[in-house]
Amino acid sequence: METYWRWEQDPVVLVGYGRQQPESLEARTEGMTHQIRGDNIRFTVYDLTGEAPVPAGIATLLPDSAVRTAEYVVMLAPEARGKGLGAATTRLVLDYGFHITNLRMIWLKVLAPNTAAVHAYEKAGFRTVGRLRQAGYWLGQVCDEVIMDALAVEFAGPSVIVPLES
Repeated sequence: METYWRWEQDPVVLVGYGRQQPESLEARTEGMTHQIRGDNIRFTVYDLTGEAPVPAGIATLLPDSAVRTAEYVVMLAPEARGKGLGAATTRLVLDYGFHITNLRMIWLKVLAPNTAAVHAYEKAGFRTVGRLRQAGYWLGQVCDEVIMDALAVEFAGPSVIVPLES
């Protein structure tokens, strides 16, 4: 929990989420406990480039089972950024969401000035479908949120999910 909390207090993450203030470890622990009890699907991202796997972030699907869709949220540790982990993680989560969880659409919101994240999402298979005008803040300035989605029918793969052999 403390590792996740440390990542979330990074100024780049605070700006990326459009938050103006950090959160206490106690408040985040309470929030995480509530989230873990929910129906979300949570993954720990590992950096496998070193001698041993190192936790490098988290990725979450927040499903709406009634309509077979989910919101996607990802956060990478400061030391994990710029290595291609964001796009790779997003692609794996889309693969899991479409081929294991049987979702038909996965969506996300990202602050418009966060062009690195937008490019990583596009590389993984998301498309821009709209904007929420003046819905967020980036470095103290009002900005739009970009809405992106990925559809199972458009997910080209290749999938890392392989069928069991009979």
